[in-house]
Amino acid sequence: MHIVLVEPEIPQNTGNIARTCALTGTALHLVKPLGFSLADRYLKRAGLDYWDQVQVLLWNTFDDIKAAYQGANFYFATTKAKRLYTEVAYQPQDFIVLGSETRGLPAAMLQEYEEHTIRVPMRNLGRSLNLANTAAILLYEALRQQGFPQLG
Repeated sequence: MHIVLVEPEIPQNTGNIARTCALTGTALHLVKPLGFSLADRYLKRAGLDYWDQVQVLLWNTFDDIKAAYQGANFYFATTKAKRLYTEVAYQPQDFIVLGSETRGLPAAMLQEYEEHTIRVPMRNLGRSLNLANTAAILLYEALRQQGFPQLG
């Protein structure tokens, strides 16, 4: 599995997601610009001592990822999606794409990939779930469907 963070802003969220990726054997893709330095102490602290256990790939644009992984399935998390995240049959090499904490994914991206958008159901209280929580929910559903491969 792959998690993609498009322009993440909060180092603690990215660190928590990196920790989740390390513990599940999931690759983490970060799309620039980042709202923090990769040397940020909050990022390092949130990821604890798992940084050497996670594959982190840094990309200039989302299009660069799409070009590198042609034919892969990409699912785009947004509160605007019609389809629930549980309605997808995830495969081992699929990508789950999440946007920045304050803006989400760009509107043009959501329009282009509308058929591949997914959402976590929640009450509309003006804000959505924390990015790290959402990433974990989506990733663990995908792994559950696959029988938690290589996890104890």
